[in-house]
Amino acid sequence: MKRSQIKRRPLADSVLENLEPEERDYQENDSPGLYFRVKAGGSKSWLVRYKRPNGKWAWKGIGGYPGLSGKGAREKARELLLKVSNGEDLTETKEVPKITFKDAAEHWYDRKVKSGRAPGTTRQMRLYLDNTVLPVLGSKAIDEVTRLDCTAIQQSMEDKGAHVMAGKLRGWINQIFSLAIAEGKTDNNPASELKHIAVDRYTKNHYPHLLEPELPDFLKALEATKTRFITRVMVWLALRTASRPGMARFAEWSEIDLDKGLWTITAEKMKMRRDHTIPLARQSLEDLKDLQQYTGHGRYLFPGYGSKHPTLSENTLNKVITQAGYGERVVGHGFRHTASTLLREHGWPKDWVEAQLAHVEDGMAGVYNKAQYLEQRRTMMQWYADYLDALRDGTSKPADPVIGVT
Repeated sequence: MKRSQIKRRPLADSVLENLEPEERDYQENDSPGLYFRVKAGGSKSWLVRYKRPNGKWAWKGIGGYPGLSGKGAREKARELLLKVSNGEDLTETKEVPKITFKDAAEHWYDRKVKSGRAPGTTRQMRLYLDNTVLPVLGSKAIDEVTRLDCTAIQQSMEDKGAHVMAGKLRGWINQIFSLAIAEGKTDNNPASELKHIAVDRYTKNHYPHLLEPELPDFLKALEATKTRFITRVMVWLALRTASRPGMARFAEWSEIDLDKGLWTITAEKMKMRRDHTIPLARQSLEDLKDLQQYTGHGRYLFPGYGSKHPTLSENTLNKVITQAGYGERVVGHGFRHTASTLLREHGWPKDWVEAQLAHVEDGMAGVYNKAQYLEQRRTMMQWYADYLDALRDGTSKPADPVIGVT
């Protein structure tokens, strides 16, 4: 909305929301002594104009918008102007120092570090805070950060095709504001609704993945790469279980039950409401029994080198793919989409596939189904492991399932 379109006072909420920034900062009079300021950068705030006891006019900022609503600003302005009429000088009032977004972000980050988050996660948080978020928002008072500011960060990542990272940044910024609200530092969270304008990476920007007829050659090339035994086991575990590469990297021996053929990942680790149990195909069990002789004495299935690298690098899986000659055509996360597509194409029920992938479902039904389909998924994932072997070896593929309900 342009300033010329404003026709009445006080300013309606819709007007406050839609006033557009111009080349220079400007103020709009809302009510006696109260002005609404719009900065060239897009931030909005409230100012009170008053006459000091020495007869000179002065301005006093009383809060950012939308943290301070129109109604709240008018009440606050009336209180201050009453003090002025009683001879008080507002310039002598000590104001609470402004909390910047950087202050709030650093406080949030410190809590994440102290909570015991994985070093890799906190390193990633630090990297993107320093290089992407704080250069844009850091110096702004937390009440002056706008939705457009937050949208710009999300958009910059999506423009690079980094949709997963865009989602992470959106979540982190949202958490920073939520924590600040809980601690009374602000009343506003301009990042709360950004998910509604995010690009749907699941339907429009799938991770690079392979399907037939390319998949058999890829599996043969993958098997032929000269990689360490421990690395080969991790790659094929991720393939056969359709698990997230990060879950495979950080798999712990305490999560593996070789007798029952199960891999159980805690709810905390999965960031879900309950543990996620993955049935292990015969091929994976054989690999893990051999692997246990090498790494079974430690915590992780796939340990790295030294305390700074407790597991194999997050780039290990993709390096193996590159060695196989498919570096620009598939990534580790793409294994999940390959599994999802092939299982559905061959007639396996959607609910079983979604449960295996640990996709979040709404309500208690989703929690129940993940437990209910364990034995069904055991059969399905053994079929899938056999199917991958057949594609790799050029042998007869297992028959498609005969299931009444899909």
